[in-house]
Amino acid sequence: MKVHIASDHAGYELKEAVKQHFSMGYEWEDHGTFSTESVDYPDFAHPLADAVSKDVTARGILICGTGNGVAITANKHANVRAALCWNHDIAALARQHNDANVLALPARFIDQATAFDLISTFFNTSFEGGRHERRVSKINIQ
Repeated sequence: MKVHIASDHAGYELKEAVKQHFSMGYEWEDHGTFSTESVDYPDFAHPLADAVSKDVTARGILICGTGNGVAITANKHANVRAALCWNHDIAALARQHNDANVLALPARFIDQATAFDLISTFFNTSFEGGRHERRVSKINIQ
């Protein structure tokens, strides 16, 4: 699976740990940032969201201090459903009920083990479809 990943400075260290931990399972495209030097999160969230919006098979991981800024930014793009997740159940439901394709992580509020669990859950949980399909189809504005 192709996975796009990006972070701001607050999420940089977690981003690097994620890529190392999951190095064997995925094809990574890193949209930055590439250090802990202060940056503006939209500069990295927009390119990731643009890439995911153009490839229905791709998934994304965005990381910033709270996860909110990158999720809000990514959700401005058509066909992107970014979900801010901080526990296992939220990550599973984001996939099952919302067909989320971008996982937003709050680097300042979760540890690495939690992040790894959330990523595994997000990537290994399928969209349930059914009644949720109708709801997800109403998300994009034409």
